[in-house]
Amino acid sequence: NAVTGLLPATPNHPHAWVRDNVYSILSVWALALAYRKNADMDEDRAKAYELEQSVVKLMRGLLCCMMKQIDKVERFKYTQSPMDALHAKYCVMTGKVVVSDKDWGHLQVDATSIYLLILAEMTASGLQIIYTLDEVAFIQNLVFYIQSAYRTPDYGIWERGDKTNHGVPELNATSLGMAKAALEALNDLDLFGTRGGPASVINVIPDEAEACQETDAGLLSVISYPAFSVDDPQLIKITRSGIIEKLQVRPLMSLFII
Repeated sequence: NAVTGLLPATPNHPHAWVRDNVYSILSVWALALAYRKNADMDEDRAKAYELEQSVVKLMRGLLCCMMKQIDKVERFKYTQSPMDALHAKYCVMTGKVVVSDKDWGHLQVDATSIYLLILAEMTASGLQIIYTLDEVAFIQNLVFYIQSAYRTPDYGIWERGDKTNHGVPELNATSLGMAKAALEALNDLDLFGTRGGPASVINVIPDEAEACQETDAGLLSVISYPAFSVDDPQLIKITRSGIIEKLQVRPLMSLFII
């Protein structure tokens, strides 16, 4: 959308999912990085800048959508209630909510976490996405928001909660892993880049993760791209093997075990 920068689910479905928008804009960012690396001519440098600004526009579009719900972020830190969660999708044209709090499984900690993770990576690459200290404060608040992921059942990457499809939130390993990656990426990061100071640095308070046993294809995004949340090579190997062994039904793969 030319106004908000958001991407619709389909041309005829004007809802912008946070998770889908972040994953989609990664391809544009990757192309911008390629142009920047090999910008031998003015035309290439101009193209790199154009692509980078498209990335910034979408990321800021999502930021504006979430900042409109700043009161919910504050409440969620105390209640951890799904009714106080940030919405998972917004209107492409206006950036406003499209369904009520109770009509969708909005509590998807992995969606907020992937936004924060990619925001951190883009900022570290040199993109200026955060402009003011008010926005810095909001991102810091989102850090506190996802830190509760370690003890908060949510609807997870498949937006369905409990795998029995009864719409009951559960503790999702995908959300835990993505939150861990985002927190590590944001810790001590200056959101103003080289032009910032102590006031624009994000602080993360260490927390203990709860145990979560789950076999889910979404874990691939945790042990590999984009999160790379697991440091132990043996654990990565065991997890990948478990996913293939339990979920692969040739020639396809199940999303999870019911």
